[in-house]
Order: sequence, then C-alpha cells, then structure tokens
Amino acid sequence: MAAWLNRDETLDLLGIKPQTLYAYVSRKLIAARPDPKDPRYSLYSRADAERLLARRGRRAAEVAEHAISWGEGVLPTSISTVSGGRLFYRGRDAVRLAGRATLEEVAALLWDAPAIPSFRKLLAFDDGRPPVEAALSMLAGAAARSDPTFGRAPASLLDEAALLLCSTAAALGADLSKGLGIADGFARHWKCDSQATAAIRTALVVLADHELNASTFAARVTASTGAPLAAAALSGLSTLLGPVHGGATLRVRALFGDVERVGAQRAVQERLARGEPLPGFGHPLYPDIDPRGAVLLELVRLPADLDELARYGSAATGLQPNVDFATAAMAMAYDLPKDAAFRIFAAARMAGWLAHAMEQARSGRLIRPRARYSGPPLEFT
Repeated sequence: MAAWLNRDETLDLLGIKPQTLYAYVSRKLIAARPDPKDPRYSLYSRADAERLLARRGRRAAEVAEHAISWGEGVLPTSISTVSGGRLFYRGRDAVRLAGRATLEEVAALLWDAPAIPSFRKLLAFDDGRPPVEAALSMLAGAAARSDPTFGRAPASLLDEAALLLCSTAAALGADLSKGLGIADGFARHWKCDSQATAAIRTALVVLADHELNASTFAARVTASTGAPLAAAALSGLSTLLGPVHGGATLRVRALFGDVERVGAQRAVQERLARGEPLPGFGHPLYPDIDPRGAVLLELVRLPADLDELARYGSAATGLQPNVDFATAAMAMAYDLPKDAAFRIFAAARMAGWLAHAMEQARSGRLIRPRARYSGPPLEFT
C-alpha cells in the first residue's frame, strides 16, 4: 500500500473539496511533499489522511483516547517536532545539526540556554554495577535528595540539568575525565577510532529528543507534579527500557544474531512467518524513511550480512531501516558492547527529558487526564 496519495486519491478517501485539503495541509494535519515524478504536483500522507478519517464523527472522549497512541498533539511544546518527514529541534533541522554539533550544544539548544552550565564534579555512582543499573540507581538517589522543581529559579534548574546529563552519561560508560565531552567520553571508554567517534557523536545528536514519545511523556507527567528533575529523568529512563521503545535496539541486535546464524533472508522470512514485525524497520512518524537512521547509516560501513539484511528487509516489508537499526548496526560494526546502542540512546535522550521536564515545570500545570471507564455498571444505591 502506497504511503503517499495524489490529490484526487486524497480527496476521494476523505470525501472533501480541494480547499478543505489545502486547509488541512496548512494546519499541518496532513503532510504534503512534491511529487518526484512531477514537482508541479503534490503528494499527501496516507497515514495522516486515514487518521483524520478515523476521527471524523467521533465523540470528543474517543478522539482524546485516540490521541494517546500516535494521534494529534496533546501538549504544547517549543522543544521539538516532526513535520514533513523531518525532525526539528526548536525549529532547526536535527539531521543538519548532526553534521557538526555535539550533544552538549544540542542540549543547550533544547534547554533554550546559551551553553551547558559548568560544575565541579559528577554525581557518584556504583561503577561495579552494569551501566544501565548504575544510572538508574544514581538517578533514584538524586531524586530522593533533590529539591522540587516548582518555584526554582531557571538558572538553578539549568545547573542541575547539566549535572544530571553528564553524570548519567558517565554512569552509562562515558569517560568524562580530562574535560572530555560525552561523545569523546564514550569513544575513549570503548577505544574507538575517529570514524566510530563521529558516528557516536551523530547518534547522540539525532537521538537527543523526539517530541512527545512515551519516555518523554512519562518525564513530563512526573515533572508536572513538581517532583525533582532527577525524578523526571528517572521516569524517562525507566520507560525507555521497554522493548517497544529504547529496548527496540536490543531486539534489533537479537535479529542481527539470527542473521549470523541462518543468514539475512531466512532470518527475515522466519520473523514474518511467525507474524512478527521486523524490528529496526519503519517508523509511524516517517512514512518514507527515518532521517535519523539514514544519516547515521551514511557514516557506518555495514558488514556484508547486515547490508543484505537492510536490502532484503526493505524489499520484504516495504519499510526502510530506522534509527534503531542504525544504532545497533553502528555498535556491531565498531565492535561495541551489545547494549551500547541502548546506552547511547539513553545518554542522548536525557537531554530531551530534562528539556521537557523544565518546560513542564515552568508551565505550572499538572498533567492529569481523565479515564474513560469501561468496567461493570456503577452501583449508586
């Protein structure tokens, strides 16, 4: 099924007039792009059109329920958005930023700060534990000791955010001694060459934020109560562990193991025969290709079997490799630890979680949706 429709197909699907379609596009309810065959004409996102069709005629409560799962926006934010198949950080193209920026510079942009504040030392963590466990434990301790966010001066929150960002990266394995930045810190710890270091820096930048994903929503809900920044960050990292979120990188790595065992074509065929989605391919917000994965794969020379997986998986599913595929492939290509992709993801997304937590705290609003009850009849007598 084509991801993009021409004008007549879109009008027919929605049963609307051209002026209504153009209004939907101007309001960013339907994504549009030039037709590659004839740039004088436009193509329109099938997914957006079908989403609008599904909403039509439904009660407000049902529309709100749908918005929770890949639906329309439910919270205002000036931090990031996905539009037209591209990711933007405060209006700037994230992929373009990845060509030269560091995670620290992107964090400052997301936090609307001139630069990352400096600090004397990192938070202590137990380096005898596995890195992810060490980061979780460190954040839990910081959350228990830190002040609430409400009423705090912006400069105070920025100082704490910088400390949490760098301390979490260190707990996850980045060697930040001798004044190294986060990308260089991971590279030093893993003894990477310059090519691998550039790929790690790029991954950190493109993974720094992704509007209102599950972990970011969890962080914002926590921050909306006035809880400490560390508590919001802990909520984000805990949510990232899920296998359909940050844990997807580990599922992709497991697919790579199947490829080593039986070959790319058989590994794909076995997954599809079991009715399982192919991890690492496609993304609901990018009908064509995940630009984060694309820019990262340009920097990584894939082993022959993973290159075959990318080609055969795309041919079989009609979907392109996404950023989970790219970060897992990067880790394998440069012989990094099996959980390296997840650790890079977590270190990067910490910048976004903290940005959203501070934005939510400044709003002073509690996030408290109502539930649509579907249980037994209520007994009022």
